[in-house]
Amino acid sequence: MAHGGWFREMAVYQIWTRSFCDGNRDGIGDLWGVLSKLDYIKSLNVDAIWFSPIYPSPNADYGYDISDYMNIAPEFGDLELFKKVLDGAHERGLRVFMDLVINHSSDEHPWFTESRRSKDNPYHDYYYWRPGKTVLGRRVPPNNWTSHFGGSAWEYDEGLDEYYLHIFAKKQPDLNMSNPAVREEIKKILRFWLDMGVDGFREDVITFIAKTPGLPDSYPKLPIANGLKHYDNLPKVHDYLMEFRRDVLDGYDCFTVGESGPSTTPEVALRYIGRGSGRVMDEMISFDHMRADCYLTDVLRRPFDLVSMKRAFSEWQYGLSRDGWNALYIENHDHPRIISRYGSERYRVESGKMLAAMYILQRGTPFIYQGQEIGMTNLRLPNVRMYRDVQAKNHASILSKLLPEKKALEIINDSSRDNARTPMQWSDERNAGFSETTPWFFVNPNYREVNVRSQEHDADSLLNFYRELLRFRREDPIAVYGDYRELMPRDKQRYVYERNYQGRRLLVICSFTSEQLRFEAPAGTELERGRLVFCNYETGFVFGNGFTMRPYELRVYLFE
Repeated sequence: MAHGGWFREMAVYQIWTRSFCDGNRDGIGDLWGVLSKLDYIKSLNVDAIWFSPIYPSPNADYGYDISDYMNIAPEFGDLELFKKVLDGAHERGLRVFMDLVINHSSDEHPWFTESRRSKDNPYHDYYYWRPGKTVLGRRVPPNNWTSHFGGSAWEYDEGLDEYYLHIFAKKQPDLNMSNPAVREEIKKILRFWLDMGVDGFREDVITFIAKTPGLPDSYPKLPIANGLKHYDNLPKVHDYLMEFRRDVLDGYDCFTVGESGPSTTPEVALRYIGRGSGRVMDEMISFDHMRADCYLTDVLRRPFDLVSMKRAFSEWQYGLSRDGWNALYIENHDHPRIISRYGSERYRVESGKMLAAMYILQRGTPFIYQGQEIGMTNLRLPNVRMYRDVQAKNHASILSKLLPEKKALEIINDSSRDNARTPMQWSDERNAGFSETTPWFFVNPNYREVNVRSQEHDADSLLNFYRELLRFRREDPIAVYGDYRELMPRDKQRYVYERNYQGRRLLVICSFTSEQLRFEAPAGTELERGRLVFCNYETGFVFGNGFTMRPYELRVYLFE
C-alpha cells in the first residue's frame, strides 16, 4: 500500500503496448518501442506509467487472458527488456504500474490445463467447475448467468462432463478465489513484480473476484451480464483484498487502483479506499460518468446526456471528498475515443482541450490514455468483420440478428473498444510512424493531420495544452487539493465547477455544444478580477461580467 500521499499528486499515462510503438519492426508494439519513448512520456509532465497486460497470452482478449503471470509476452520482449524499461522509467522519475488480472486466467494457463485433466486434480478447484442440470431431458448449464461478451457464462467440457464459469470470454475461466491455494498464488505474483521494482497495480474487475456460494440462478434476468448481483461487490471481496494487503502489500510502498463493477457507488467505494485500518486499495475506477450515452455497456446506445455525466462526476467528487481519493479518466483501452464520443471531431482541438481540463482539474489522480493527448479519434471500419476485439465481434453477432446490417455497423463503429486500440500516431510518415512494416491493426487515416510530430512545436496544439495543464496541476496545490463545488448542475450544455483552497478559487467553465451561448458569471464573481489561466481560443474577452461562449469553449479563471 502507498505509505504516503504521493499517489494523490501524480498523473498516470496508460500504455496499451501492442499499439504504442513497434521497436523490432514486426508490426506489433513492444517494450523496445516503449523504451525509445520514455523521454516523450516524461515530457508530458506525468509521474507514472500503467501498462495494460504485457504477460504471455493467447490474446483472446488481447492480454486480459493471461497464461503466465510472471513473465513477459514474447511479442513484447522479455523480463530482461522489461527491467531496462523499468530502470529507464525510474531514472526519469516515473513510477511503473502493472495490470493485475486475477478474476480470471487464460484457459491456456497451466493451472487451467491441469484443472480439466480430472475432477480429483488438485487444480480442479482453482476454477468454478460444476455439473450441468437436466431440464425436460436436455442438458443445460449450472445456472442462468450470462457472459459480459454474450451468451452463457458457462462452457461445457466433454472430457469432464462439467461446465466451467467464465464471466467474460470462454477462454477466460474465472478463478475460484475462495480456494486458499489460489490466494497464495496471487501473493506470489504480487511479490514477484514488487521485488523486481514495480510500483503498484491496476486491479482488473477486482470487485468480481468473489461469488455467491452455491452459484444460484439470478432473477430478475438482466438483458446483459445476468448474474451480476451474485459476483459484484460481495463482502468476501474486501476480505480477500485485506489478506493481500496484510500479507504482501503493506510490506511495500506501492499503489493500487481497482476497477469497480456497475454496483459500486461512492459509499461502496469507501469500504475499500476510505482512510483507516479497513483500507485495502488507494483508489477505485468508476464507470458512472461513461454511461451518459449508454446503458450499462457502450453498445447499448442512447443520446448523450451532459446532466447525467455531471451528476456522476459530482457524486464521486462529493462522496469521496473527506475520506477517499478519485481516479479520474475519460479514455482507456475499454472505451471509444472521447472526442468522437463526448466532444466533436469538427472541433477536435477545441473540444479536446475542453475535455482535458474538464476532468484533469477535478479532485483526484488523472489517468491519460495513449493518443488522448494528441486528440486521436474513432476509426470507422466499413465492415463489422474487420474488427478484432472479442467484445465487438460478439456484439456484432448479436446485433446482426436484430438490426439491419447498416445500423449494426453504425453501433459497432461508435462503441467498439478497437477505437482505442489503433496504432499510436507518431508522425505523418508511413503507418503513422508506429512501425516500418504493416501494423497488426488498421491505422486511422487521419494520422497525416493528427500526430505527435505535427504538434510538438505548435504552442497551440492539443499535445502542448496537455503538457501545460499537467504542469499547472503539478505546481499549484489548488488543482490537487482544492474542494470541489459544481455550479449550474441542471444546465444541459455547460459544465461549470470551482475548486477552493486556502482562500484561492479556480473557476472551470466548459461548453459541450457547437452553439454559441451567453455565459453570466456566478453571483459574487467578477471575471475581470480573475486571471485567465486556460482558454482554448486565442482571445478571452469579457463583456458585462460574462461572455459569449464559442463552440466547445473552455475557460479557467484563478482568483487570488
